[in-house]
Amino acid sequence: MDDAQARVLGRPLVEDGSRGVARAVVDHDEFEGAVSLLQHAFERGRQCQIQALVDRIRDTVPRDAPMIIAGDFNDWRRKADRLLVGELGVVDVFKTVTGRHARTYPSVLPVFHLDRIYARGLAVADAHVHLAFPGARISDHAALAATFEAPRRR
Repeated sequence: MDDAQARVLGRPLVEDGSRGVARAVVDHDEFEGAVSLLQHAFERGRQCQIQALVDRIRDTVPRDAPMIIAGDFNDWRRKADRLLVGELGVVDVFKTVTGRHARTYPSVLPVFHLDRIYARGLAVADAHVHLAFPGARISDHAALAATFEAPRRR
């Protein structure tokens, strides 16, 4: 799918005044699904935001709809991971490809698993962590990328 072929409709997914929660519905000839981004700096806010995200997805996205959830979860204790996998039926794409979560923080020598890409209803073709060189980094987190194969519409 290239950008010229896809329509993306953005709107807030969770209206809680916090940063970084958005929703886009990608409508393409071969794929229609939800793409959500999540980020909150403090654990209490993160847990509320993740629960609100799960509730909103359950209320608005069909259970069989392909979906991607990605972002900086700052999920030190993997509470978000357990909730998203258990409640929404998503998989961590890096765990699917490599057998473990991606290490993304700090970007120069990542040791912590803070950033994630989750998906459901899509075949994961590949996943990569893009490491930064000292002095050339844009973020303190390493970037993640994944390639998916969308299911054909019937």
